[in-house]
Amino acid sequence: MLERLPEFASNHPLLIVMFAGLVVALIVTEIRHLKRGFASLSPALLTQLINRADPVVIDVSSSADFGRGHIVGARNILPSSIEPASKPLKDWKDSELAVYCKNGMVSEQICRKLVKAGFSKVHWLRGGLTAWVADQLPITRAKK
Repeated sequence: MLERLPEFASNHPLLIVMFAGLVVALIVTEIRHLKRGFASLSPALLTQLINRADPVVIDVSSSADFGRGHIVGARNILPSSIEPASKPLKDWKDSELAVYCKNGMVSEQICRKLVKAGFSKVHWLRGGLTAWVADQLPITRAKK
């Protein structure tokens, strides 16, 4: 089969270029994920982290979204209030932090900001509360 590879490549150069482009894009994406400085967690892995390490769970959704439902024990901090030098974040510098929002987009940016400010134990819930609910994990509407 390998002896026919040069023939295939000469007959289908566009496919070879597209394949090489996809491989390069995949490698670049993986390197970026490794260098970003925070862990990306599925809802199941976040559950394990909560059970094992009791992290500070931070919901960066709007107050209205937080009121509609959030992970039990989560604290609501608006993205505009996330300043690494401010209280309470300053007190949590050495704590495990698990950050999420409604769909994971805003919380990923907040995680980058925290890592840049020197926080080393930052975790991001991939897919946000939407993924959490899709996995049928519990939420609460109680204010914290």
